[in-house]
Amino acid sequence: MPIVRKIIKTGNSLALTIPSATIGDFNLKEGDVCTVTVNKTHSSITYLFSGHPRQLSLITKSQK
Repeated sequence: MPIVRKIIKTGNSLALTIPSATIGDFNLKEGDVCTVTVNKTHSSITYLFSGHPRQLSLITKSQK
């Protein structure tokens, strides 16, 4: 089931929040580092959290 998130303003930046269940599933902590890959062709953004073998997908194949 897709997770819908709203983009929020944080200072002069925009942010997406991560649901607490997902934070627990991936054992994420404040200050963890992630790599962001932007694919304009597919209109997708992928976040890869270092130290975590699984990848967090923000969109599903049906949204592509």
